[in-house]
Amino acid sequence: MHSLTFGQLREANRQRWQEVFAHTLDWTATDFGTALAGEIGEACNILKKLRRGELSSQETSDAICSLGYELADAVTYIDLLAQKHGIDLGQAVAHKFNMVSMRRSSTVFLSEV
Repeated sequence: MHSLTFGQLREANRQRWQEVFAHTLDWTATDFGTALAGEIGEACNILKKLRRGELSSQETSDAICSLGYELADAVTYIDLLAQKHGIDLGQAVAHKFNMVSMRRSSTVFLSEV
């Protein structure tokens, strides 16, 4: 298994957005925010079901897999929203992570290349 970089996601997301979702090229930040909220809502619904503890072992396994997919959908929308505003998401995440580390006196920092 390999780790996906923000740069890989950015390029693939941009290409697919233009190729398949051209009808959304005029979406505003609000449109992306609404789509993102929908994906987070779906993830939260899965978390609610997991928290209740009423799922069988197989249902729990399936729910965790589905949770991963919903979170992946959310990350995809976050990247598209960042692209819409010219934000380098990898840089923004590293910078914010480091700001919190400094504020909380952590020794863990990300490289801000």
